[in-house]
Amino acid sequence: MNDIQDITSIKILVDEFYTRVRLDGLLGPVFADVIKDDWQPHLDKMYAFWNAALFGVPGFKGNPFAKHAPLPISDDHFNRWLELFIQTVDDHFVGPMADDAKNRANLMAVMFMSKLANMKGGSGRVIM
Repeated sequence: MNDIQDITSIKILVDEFYTRVRLDGLLGPVFADVIKDDWQPHLDKMYAFWNAALFGVPGFKGNPFAKHAPLPISDDHFNRWLELFIQTVDDHFVGPMADDAKNRANLMAVMFMSKLANMKGGSGRVIM
């Protein structure tokens, strides 16, 4: 196995990860409620996100927490998301960038769970 090297590697990671998410009993329904038919815009955004996060390539625009804040999600969802992400990385990649991706995903999950737990006004309020 190789390390995550470029946008091609990121596309493999993101595509495989979201295939797993769609099939997952906990995460699949949450995503299905938000993404009705065409997954490609979401996948394109995730390619840009991970390309920026791992390689510093400009192109990602958005506020990931604001998109997740109104969803009916809990720590269980983030733990499952992280589990699937790490499994996907480990199934396809090995090396420093793969480790960095897993570390960043863990930090994001912890941050999102913390922010959701501390939100004022309930989970329907979007924090910008």
